[in-house]
Amino acid sequence: MPVALIALAISAFGIGTTEFVMMGLLPNVAGDLGTTVPTAGHLVSAYALGVVVGAPLLTALGSRLPRKRMLLLLMALFTVGNLASALAPGYGWLLAGRVLAGLPHGAFFGVGAVVAARLVRPDRQARAVATMFLGLTVANILGVPAATLLGQHLGWRATFVVVGVIGLVALAALARLVPELPVDERQGLGRELRALGRTQVLLGLLTAVLGFAGVFAVYSYLASMTTEVMGFGESTVTIVLALFGIGMTGGALAAGPLTDRAPRPTLYGSLAALAVTLVAFRFTVHVPWLALVTVVVLGAVGFMTTTPLQMLVMEKAKDAPTLASASNHSAFNLANAGGAWAGGAAVAAGWGWTSPALVGAGLAAAGLAVAVVAGLLDRREGGTGEGASHVVARSPLAGREAGVRTPVSPASGS
Repeated sequence: MPVALIALAISAFGIGTTEFVMMGLLPNVAGDLGTTVPTAGHLVSAYALGVVVGAPLLTALGSRLPRKRMLLLLMALFTVGNLASALAPGYGWLLAGRVLAGLPHGAFFGVGAVVAARLVRPDRQARAVATMFLGLTVANILGVPAATLLGQHLGWRATFVVVGVIGLVALAALARLVPELPVDERQGLGRELRALGRTQVLLGLLTAVLGFAGVFAVYSYLASMTTEVMGFGESTVTIVLALFGIGMTGGALAAGPLTDRAPRPTLYGSLAALAVTLVAFRFTVHVPWLALVTVVVLGAVGFMTTTPLQMLVMEKAKDAPTLASASNHSAFNLANAGGAWAGGAAVAAGWGWTSPALVGAGLAAAGLAVAVVAGLLDRREGGTGEGASHVVARSPLAGREAGVRTPVSPASGS
């Protein structure tokens, strides 16, 4: 794999850490800023709002920029947002800092996925994208627990200072390791918008919203399930979340080669497995050791959906994949918000702490139904979604990395 993927993974590690660490710091932030924990919870939503708005907006604004320069600008904005959060004098300023830090999230992953795919041979593109996403999963194993402990002992501001430093390291790695890639002269906003409006792209985004909402219907309340249903103490919550992160990493590692071979079957299988696992969790959560095993499996099958979804959306917007790729991360954050709301509504209705698992299973099944409809339409239209995922033309550098000579068409920058 090209060393440029290391820079993308480091960046993903920083982004994943700042995205999820706020959940563990809410009591500290609320106490320091003199507000309530529910009010401080809006800081989580503020970041998600930044992602949803920033992914299409910043991608559109940077549609004609060289991809390496775009990555550097997005990581710089991420770093500024985290340092601004660390220096925020009050709640309102922290809220603004969280929105600012979230703005480049989706655009970075969207552009980064296209760059990763262009650096390798067509039969390894999904593995390259999954390698970038490994930084996100490792953040849930190491970054989030470590940053949470740091914030609890040295104050929440220290956490955002450290994430800002990670951003600076990522900037240096991107500048040093990511090559300059040729730009397609036809690349532009109009072309990206037309690609985004294709039926298969929109169905892919809807699959992400519904399917991944099933994961967050449970993940959002996993801490409460750990103490209220599994019977563990609060000190075990970090371990349970880390187990979920380990599952995510395993899922990411498996999803790459599977998606390279057969993207749609991988998506169908992962969504079906997610629905089944969520139904099983409704019962295994009452048996502590089985609950922990199921948490790992849940993280694995949940995150296995991300790579085939990313690759299929990019494939169906092949001649202009960047905006569609970025919008996929807006879809994942809508899934975050929607899944948390649906799971919370079930608990508020008095259905118990295990009810989000059944709600999540229903959402995963709905996502699978949309994915199957998209697959049937693709077959009717003569698509190739059942085969290997060849998303974008390679950079000339990819041929050199692989030791082969690769002709590149004039449209290779899309």
